Amino acid sequence: MDRRFRFGAVGESIRSGAELADTARRAEDLGYDVLVLRDHFVGEPFGDQLAPMAALAWAAAGTSTLRLGTMVLANDYRHPVVLAKEAATLDHLSGGRFELGIGAGWLREEYEAAGMPFDRAGTRVGRLEESLRILRSLLDGQKTTFAGEHYRVDGLTVFPPPGRRPPLVVGAGSDRMLGIGGRLADTVGVLPRALPDGTISDEITERLPETIARKVDRVREAADGRDVELSLMVTPTFGPDPRRTADAVARRRGWGASAGDLVLDMPTQFVGPPEHIAEQMLARRDRYGFTYYQVPDAMVEQFAPVIPLLTG
Repeated sequence: MDRRFRFGAVGESIRSGAELADTARRAEDLGYDVLVLRDHFVGEPFGDQLAPMAALAWAAAGTSTLRLGTMVLANDYRHPVVLAKEAATLDHLSGGRFELGIGAGWLREEYEAAGMPFDRAGTRVGRLEESLRILRSLLDGQKTTFAGEHYRVDGLTVFPPPGRRPPLVVGAGSDRMLGIGGRLADTVGVLPRALPDGTISDEITERLPETIARKVDRVREAADGRDVELSLMVTPTFGPDPRRTADAVARRRGWGASAGDLVLDMPTQFVGPPEHIAEQMLARRDRYGFTYYQVPDAMVEQFAPVIPLLTG
């Protein structure tokens, strides 16, 4: 595989500017490539969050090499023209270090709390696809005219014009979303399916090798030869014995102790000491193509020993 590994820290427990600055500096010093922030304005399921675009500008000011990203913005919360302007400005202020992650939106509770209509999945996904086309055009520096079902743009350009379009990242779990990511994104974060009730599937089948392989194949089919980076958001579990650690994960997730063998082979699960986790990541790069992993900020120190094993 020619693509190198990248590692991101997900700043989901940050509640203040001081915590943000500290997490960004620690991530940079420990060898992480990217700090990403979530996009939520309700407390559940990740706790209260800072507004991602403003917070990332603050993080950029206190770092020099760390890339800054969103994982992922809900498309329905921002018009693509407004978002393109914000993305171009943040990319400019950070010296070209911004990565724009975006998804269709999935958390029904959040929409309802804000008084926003939670449209059926097909409508939300259709809006996202149109938004991505507008964002690609504007951030490529093109004068953009677009007429779709959801958005209309008439001869706009974006300022400041990016020297290079910020990478577009799409989080995707369904076949249609994976196809959109493959066609229009630079990075696709492979996720469990979002469900019609506004939650994320916790079914074990969403995490099994055959399901992940099918999702990766869908991205590659849609990419049609383009080089698309594949990403996973993971929470590794460290322990001296991979098998015993896998059994503990299976029990904790409610899958039963007998599911330990399944956990060992799940592309989204990493268990054991750092050296074993690095071996798992190498094997899954060869098998599936995953090279970009994000871990929660609460474990950036614990996971850090894995990074030089794969990037040194």
